[in-house]
Amino acid sequence: MIIYKEFIFESAHYLPNLPSGHKCGRLHGHSYRVQIYVEGDSNNSNGWVIDYKDIHDAFLPLYEQLDHCLLNDIVGLENPTAENIAKWIWSNLIDRLPILSKVVINETSTSGAIYCG
Repeated sequence: MIIYKEFIFESAHYLPNLPSGHKCGRLHGHSYRVQIYVEGDSNNSNGWVIDYKDIHDAFLPLYEQLDHCLLNDIVGLENPTAENIAKWIWSNLIDRLPILSKVVINETSTSGAIYCG
């Protein structure tokens, strides 16, 4: 069984490795939507894979780093593409949430990245 919990955070960033004049090289912001997927057995006594609150609690320290900040200032996110943000979330969450199966991040309603470790 796979379940997920969704979070929204607001952040600014710029992409420093783009050609001069590319619009994404300028400072701008997004309302990011991230889904944290976990996979496991739901045939236990409570019928859950995991309590959604446990997913929330595991992600909260990362959320607090990501929300209302300049992503480029976070160690490991100096080039904060959607792909790199998804990988960063995975690498900083997997120890707290060992049944993590996928991180999905959308930087707009039509663009995003999926990372499965």
